[in-house]
Amino acid sequence: MTDVDTTTLVARLDRAADQLRTGELSPDAAASLVEDCAALASQASAELERMARAAQQEPIPGQDSLL
Repeated sequence: MTDVDTTTLVARLDRAADQLRTGELSPDAAASLVEDCAALASQASAELERMARAAQQEPIPGQDSLL
């Protein structure tokens, strides 16, 4: 995944939240949407964790290795 994919996941979660707030969904549709949101949130979390790990492996700017 890339930053764009993470942004897309967040946008999809925002749209789902808007749909849930309207109260116009049937209980079954709302439950399905909540399950979809949980899956999207899990994907976003995994991607953000991957990005954080990758950032930790990069050297801090201005810090050179002594050896």
